[in-house]
Amino acid sequence: MNGKVYIVGAGPGDPELLTIKALKAIREAEVILYDRLVNKEVLEHAKEGTDLIFCGKHPDSHTMQQETINHFLVKHAEKGKTVVRLKGGDPFIFGRGGEEAEVLAEHGIPFEIVPGITSGIAAAAYAGIPLTHRQMSSNVAFVTGHYKQEENFSEKWQALATGIDTLVIYMGIKNINLIEKLLIENGRDKKTPAAFIHWGTTDKQVTTTCTVETLSETVEREKITNPSLIVVGDVVQLRDQIKWFEAELNSCKYSEAL
Repeated sequence: MNGKVYIVGAGPGDPELLTIKALKAIREAEVILYDRLVNKEVLEHAKEGTDLIFCGKHPDSHTMQQETINHFLVKHAEKGKTVVRLKGGDPFIFGRGGEEAEVLAEHGIPFEIVPGITSGIAAAAYAGIPLTHRQMSSNVAFVTGHYKQEENFSEKWQALATGIDTLVIYMGIKNINLIEKLLIENGRDKKTPAAFIHWGTTDKQVTTTCTVETLSETVEREKITNPSLIVVGDVVQLRDQIKWFEAELNSCKYSEAL
């Protein structure tokens, strides 16, 4: 008999944001295939003897190709194993969880999706940026800043530039020059506040604010790298008033230095 695969969202980085259902799946797993952005503290919940397989993906550099990951999921499940595919954030938001579920369905392997807190929501919250606000934002869009070559990158941004109050952009650092250009060309106010959130929800979190017209300049000047989330919208200006997490981090670092 086939085993079962759990496609699990590990959350954005803070191990305390792991869901109870995700924790249960991790503890029961015999095989765990995990990604680069999964906090290693989460793996400590695995039982002794669990086979831990690193599937880490860096921008433009994959330790394991997606086809190989799919193969391992099928292979271990067909051996009757309980398998966890552990992914940063939520598996169905820019996480290829849908592709993996398709493969499992094609092979007749039982599977379950365990949602996780996506970085787009959590990192913004930890940076003190509410994605919606009664006076500032009645809608939000989660957008990838990375596209396949055959896609029309420019066409999609015609609607996004002015049709959405708050934009949350994943994987946008590499294309930041183009994103800035398309936002402005398609009517977004150059002075619209924006923020980069690096390693959101972790003790390495750094938030850098700017405006739409200085997005690319800020990346270059501050040497911002992945993993970084980009938020564009008037709600970013609320950060100065309600930021909390980095203030706690700085307080802890100050206390340790005494």
